[in-house]
Amino acid sequence: MTDETFGTFFLPGPTEVRREVLTAMTGPMIAHRGKEFETLYARIQDGLRVVFRTARQVFVSSSSATGLMEAGVRCAPAGPILSIVNGAFSERFAHIARNNARETDVLDVAWGDVANLDEVRRRLQGRRYAAVTVAHSESSTGALTDVRALNALAREHDSLCLVDSVTGVAATPLEFDAWQMDYVLTGSQKALALPPGLAVGVASEEYMQGAARVTDRGLYFDLVEFEAYGKKNQTPNTPAISLLYALDVQLAHIVAEGIAQRWARHAAMAIQTWEWVDHCAKTIGIPLRVLAPAGSRSTSVTAVALPPNIKGTALTDAVRRRGFTIGTGYGKLRDATIRIGHMGEHTPAGLARCLTACEEALTELQAVGGRR
Repeated sequence: MTDETFGTFFLPGPTEVRREVLTAMTGPMIAHRGKEFETLYARIQDGLRVVFRTARQVFVSSSSATGLMEAGVRCAPAGPILSIVNGAFSERFAHIARNNARETDVLDVAWGDVANLDEVRRRLQGRRYAAVTVAHSESSTGALTDVRALNALAREHDSLCLVDSVTGVAATPLEFDAWQMDYVLTGSQKALALPPGLAVGVASEEYMQGAARVTDRGLYFDLVEFEAYGKKNQTPNTPAISLLYALDVQLAHIVAEGIAQRWARHAAMAIQTWEWVDHCAKTIGIPLRVLAPAGSRSTSVTAVALPPNIKGTALTDAVRRRGFTIGTGYGKLRDATIRIGHMGEHTPAGLARCLTACEEALTELQAVGGRR
């Protein structure tokens, strides 16, 4: 990828990465127990606190975000888990809980929708749960859950709220301290606009006090150990130093843009995409619709429901022939939807070019029966 071609890759993760960030990864190896690394890590902490809106330590794991999902479950206090499942990635959270021998109840929600808070309240009143798991921005459907309200509801019932914000953090407002969140994680390859391979997350003091009493936290994803090493500006295990160089450079860029401005840019691109969907339905006669309901839509990824005569994989192929990459639907929605990732360093101008290519591809497929 060259700088001239930046702005063609609209997959809902991994997203495109700036050349400056990629170049940073060629820096020399350094001792991860030395002063140079500790200075780098301290600087990274400063930037991550801005992103998460927190004064807490931010954990940095050389893993995918799934690693910190598992950490959140393993280090949570004993007791049953309530998993809110409204898509593939919230479903993964439930699988992680079960696979770690946690008794897990699932609140099933139609894919594309978000959980009704009254129903969540009813579940929490009916049984005491150690924790509730939820996807903030469900990447498979583009649905956005009000995690501020959900977290407050969980706290009312003496439950922790574990939040997968993989396509939420740095794209949509999230105030870790002000909203009194318990545990929030994200991955490097989404709105942070980095290569895959890092997960970052924050835990409240209350969560960490409970974690210290858990006797079977495991080793690699033991958040108590992460916290202890973090106080020394170190990681418990050998980190992916090249990715930390990239994170350092990108965080400086994000701080310079301003986190509120970054949220606003993502919101503008999301609205631009939703309006384009309406335009296709009303002006050119292709009945597209945004899968998630108005008021509960992600600002980083939009899942677009297609008419029956157009197959998602055929559309993504037709868009690719025009020089742009978008996502197919995920899981059981693979052929019924497409997903457009408008996150990271993308701009409304670049997104407009992608949407034009999508419209041309739709028109072509409509003319030939939709499945070429």
